[in-house]
Amino acid sequence: MGFWIPFLQFEKERGHVACAIDCYMKQYGVSDEQEIIDVFNKQIVDSWKDINEEFLRPTSMPMPILERIVNLTRVVDLLYKKYDAYTHGGKVMNDCIASYLIDPAPV
Repeated sequence: MGFWIPFLQFEKERGHVACAIDCYMKQYGVSDEQEIIDVFNKQIVDSWKDINEEFLRPTSMPMPILERIVNLTRVVDLLYKKYDAYTHGGKVMNDCIASYLIDPAPV
């Protein structure tokens, strides 16, 4: 279950009307949170496969635009993969940013 339980508790404490898991439970009549989390994780893996596959295919879309879309997706993945690093940055995000600034990837 990983980071999902603290993340869900945090979202509910903030007073948000519903989270994705609550919506999924209501829409599909599923009561097991772990089953829903497994479905979401599979969707994430499948989406990455789709993104990578489409990125490698020739297209009329200019490559700089596609690169920006993939890079935005990577940032979102980094921020939310294991926990909400946007809201609770902490040491992991600081280390990640510092490593990029000290040893940036080639352009």
